[in-house]
Amino acid sequence: MALVPFDDRDGQIWYDGHMVPWRDAKLHVLSHGLHYASGVFEGERAYGGNIFKLRAHTERLLASARILGFEIPYSAEQIDEACRAVVAASGLSEAYVRPIAWRGAEQLSVSAQQTKIHLAIATWAWPNLFGDDRMKGVRLDVAKWKRPHPETAPTASKAAGLYMIGTLAKHEAEAKGFNDALMLDWRGHVAEATGANVFFVMDGELHTPTPDCFLDGITRRTVMSLARGQQMKIVQRTILPEEMRHASEVFLAGTAAEVTPVRQIGELSFTPARVTEALLGSYEKLVRMEPAAVEALAPI
Repeated sequence: MALVPFDDRDGQIWYDGHMVPWRDAKLHVLSHGLHYASGVFEGERAYGGNIFKLRAHTERLLASARILGFEIPYSAEQIDEACRAVVAASGLSEAYVRPIAWRGAEQLSVSAQQTKIHLAIATWAWPNLFGDDRMKGVRLDVAKWKRPHPETAPTASKAAGLYMIGTLAKHEAEAKGFNDALMLDWRGHVAEATGANVFFVMDGELHTPTPDCFLDGITRRTVMSLARGQQMKIVQRTILPEEMRHASEVFLAGTAAEVTPVRQIGELSFTPARVTEALLGSYEKLVRMEPAAVEALAPI
């Protein structure tokens, strides 16, 4: 299927407080965000017209910007409303939503204190990251690229620059025939996939790496809340690569990936089973509830 370029589509994008035609939502080639990765973003999904965990995503967007040293010039309420308006304008009930904030073109150097902060929000139809056949389980390579030490990069922020590492890792994995890559951290501990957190079922318990150098994902926390509601024991800890062989099930959790079973990591094989199926089913029901019911059942 031919790819439709993102700069040549119909629709509208919310850009600095106004709805503009999709093709007119442009920035200058000398924008600071392009050259120095001074940008932050979010990935959100709308189900049945409602954006899942919208306020949590908006608050993380604002916090990410502050970690990078700038303030987005809109309140959480204004950003929430803009996200809803973009979804409504798109006519889509099932949609992916992408807010992004970046430094503009007033200065182009390492120091850019006088740049204007821009915010844009777009939405489009984007099914699960791994497609309709994800239930059979995806295959992960083990990446050579590692998540950095939190003193060398703003790892608590959903910063655009950090995703360069994920792109490199995923491209190498795809070249080998895998769907994605599992990334270790700078210590050699299991971290996450390129854009989703990872869970392991070991002896009936749910084990997941401690997010000390990568995002504590909103979907990750939602899945943990659902697991607690099903009386599953959750263990957040350091996980060494050699421990993965003791897992009976593995799955990924993220906005784009949703809950996706894993059938292979490197040379290790896994079979999606009861725990993965239960949590995937619970997640799919939760995302289609009204926002107030979602917060009551799975607070984060």
